[in-house]
Amino acid sequence: SSIVVQTIIKPKTTIMKIVHILTAVLLSASVFQLNAQTEASGVKKATIVLADGSSLTGLAKDNIRKNASVVFAANEGDKKKTYHGSELNGAEIEGVKFICIKGDFFKVHCEGDLSFLQKASDASGKVVYNGNEAVVSSGTDGKLNDYFIYNSKDKQLTLVSKKNVDEVVSTNFAGCAVAINKAKEINGDLSQLRSAVELYNNRNK
Repeated sequence: SSIVVQTIIKPKTTIMKIVHILTAVLLSASVFQLNAQTEASGVKKATIVLADGSSLTGLAKDNIRKNASVVFAANEGDKKKTYHGSELNGAEIEGVKFICIKGDFFKVHCEGDLSFLQKASDASGKVVYNGNEAVVSSGTDGKLNDYFIYNSKDKQLTLVSKKNVDEVVSTNFAGCAVAINKAKEINGDLSQLRSAVELYNNRNK
C-alpha cells in the first residue's frame, strides 16, 4: 500500500513543481515585456527638480535635444505632462544629471563650486510663458555639445572654446596652481578640462 501512496503523491508533487516553474517564467516574461515596452517608448526612470526646488520621481521621455523638454509621468500609464527647461532647475534621467539654465539643459560632467557642463539643448527662439505672458527665450550661448564652466556662487555660465580656454582657466581657477597646471595638459581636448575642474573643487580637502 505504501507503494501506491508514493505513486499518487509523486505526480502531484511534480505537477506543483511545474506550476511553480511556469508561474515564475510567466512573471519573468511579463517584467521583461514591460521593460522592453518602456525602453522601446524611450521612457526612462527619472527625477525632475521643479523651479520651486521640489522634486518628482517617476518616468520621463527625453526630448531634451529635440525641443528642450521632458515628458514626465509618476508611473507607467499615468497622465503625462511636458516640462520645458524654463520650468525646471534640473533632472536626472537613468543616472545622467542635467542642470537647467535659461531654459536650456546642460549635462553635468562634474559639480561643486565649479561645474563642468555640456550643452544638451537649444532653447533659443522657444516661446515660454511667464504666467499668461508669452516670452521668446533667448536661450544660452554656444551650440549643442559645447562645454561650459558654471560658477555656482555667482551663477555665471561661461562657454569654453579653444580660443578662450586660457582666459577661462586663469579666471576660474585663480589661486589653484594644480588645477591650472592640469588644464595646460589638455592639448586642445576640451572634454579633458573636467579633471582640472575636479581638482579645483577638491582644493580644500
